[in-house]
Amino acid sequence: MNQPDHNTNETTAPAKRPTILRRLLSHHELATLLLLLHAPIDASAKPEIPQLHEAGLIETVAGHEGASHIRLTPEGNAVLRGLGVK
Repeated sequence: MNQPDHNTNETTAPAKRPTILRRLLSHHELATLLLLLHAPIDASAKPEIPQLHEAGLIETVAGHEGASHIRLTPEGNAVLRGLGVK
């Protein structure tokens, strides 16, 4: 009979941080991350760039003379550390 009152003013827990990977990476994408581990590459160098950028594993940075380059984000570095590469 006596139901506990649910407080409607309760704060909800903060949203969970999305996981780094929502899907498995292809061997081409992993190879591109390995290339980026050693040096930034030209933005148009690899066809896997858009997928890795969307996943938040790489970022575009402005280079010399207006050329853009791609480098690993902290999340991209974490993927490589998880694989035992770093």
